[in-house]
Amino acid sequence: MIRYIRWCAYFCALLLVALLVNIARVQVWESAAYGANPANKRPMVERYAEPRGDILVDGRPVTGSRDSRQLLRYERTYADGPLYAPVTGFSSQTYGTSFVERAEDGVLSGTDPGLSAFPLWYDLARGRPGGGNAATTIRAALQRAAYAGLAGKRGAVAAVEPATGKILALVSSPSYDPSVLSGTGAGVEGAWTRLNADPAKPMLNRALRETYPPGSTFKIVTAAAALDSGVVTDVDAPTETPDPYPLPGTSTLLPNAATGCQDASMAEAVQWSCNTVMAKIGVRVGLRGMVEAAERFGFNDEGLRVPSWVSRSNFDTDMSQDQLALSSIGQFNTKATPLQMAMVAAAVAGGGEVKTPYLVDRTTQDDGDPVRRADQRSLGRAMNPATAHRLQELMVKVVEDGTGKNAAIPGAVVGGKTGTAQHGVGNAGTPYAWFISWARARDAAVPAVAVAVVVEDASAVRGDISGNGAAAPIARAVMEAALSGR
Repeated sequence: MIRYIRWCAYFCALLLVALLVNIARVQVWESAAYGANPANKRPMVERYAEPRGDILVDGRPVTGSRDSRQLLRYERTYADGPLYAPVTGFSSQTYGTSFVERAEDGVLSGTDPGLSAFPLWYDLARGRPGGGNAATTIRAALQRAAYAGLAGKRGAVAAVEPATGKILALVSSPSYDPSVLSGTGAGVEGAWTRLNADPAKPMLNRALRETYPPGSTFKIVTAAAALDSGVVTDVDAPTETPDPYPLPGTSTLLPNAATGCQDASMAEAVQWSCNTVMAKIGVRVGLRGMVEAAERFGFNDEGLRVPSWVSRSNFDTDMSQDQLALSSIGQFNTKATPLQMAMVAAAVAGGGEVKTPYLVDRTTQDDGDPVRRADQRSLGRAMNPATAHRLQELMVKVVEDGTGKNAAIPGAVVGGKTGTAQHGVGNAGTPYAWFISWARARDAAVPAVAVAVVVEDASAVRGDISGNGAAAPIARAVMEAALSGR
């Protein structure tokens, strides 16, 4: 009898060992596969079981959470959703996350190890700390000024602080309300379909993800290349440029929209936006020199993150001389995001150095204790300090007595550059209106803000479109908000 009991005990022990091995297999070796199985709803239930942390602007939340009393309990809410959508992105129980909601998802959802001094404890207890917060660099007054200035027109505004790289405003228009995507069900699916089918592309972040021909605003890059390379040593010297200018190796004549450009100096060419002069200067700098100059400003960089990824701004590295001439005035295949052109203006304003732009200043626990703070970094020097100082003078002249008078602000020093970019097959598309600028209070040591504005106004009369008319007033409003300290 005792023998049978012993064999029974051995069998039970074997079953126990087999059970423990199976538990280890399921919870250790195959846990990831089970967790990723679409049929496993537990991760989603846990993810939305607690309120999500907030995204902050000027220290105040522009996001929130709503108790839906459904299986996926807490849904994201947005205050002034269309205003801040290019910054926050969306957090959807159906479609995931985007922009800051995605880049800082670990902190906001409470899964980042930095939220707790003892992250292992939460793993053992199958819990997690409350969602943390992400404080942005955005200033509400500048964001509102840019949004109101675009007034629903297609376009974008990017504003940065030249000394630090902080992004102070990031607006894309038309916009959308991210809250319509927060939950689940037919209503959310319908909103997603409707937004993606809209020809105006309200979900496209034009400030970070759309690239445009920068037109004459790119002449600042060409001017910097010419001064740094020694191709131009005296900005006031005549350039012996005909009007119109024959593109090298072709019979095509490049005209000017401005008058008085024949034999104009580089200073006059920047002031009045002479295509002919700047195209010839770009050819004299040469392909290698122009490529190196553009890349110092950030063109052709595929790795820029703010922390969301930014589309690559393009300056071709293999061109004929006539193509180089057009590229040097922001045409041909030259393309730039509004953020990139704000970086160009910031480099001039900041003495030649390009600061890495960033959008999240710090992340914190839900009680305010710090998790991480952004590091201010430099992308490098775009031009010599003496070149930056000379370009500051030229850009000030554009605003005071040139093509950018609509950007002038009483009591402040403002530098700017207009641009009207042709596009489409045979330049048949309605031109884009550009303006890049920077502003400094007269009693301040350094500029407070650098701004880039692009307006795609398809309803405007083609002949009435200009950077000074459509884009400069928007830039002025943003700069005024920055200088007022609001």
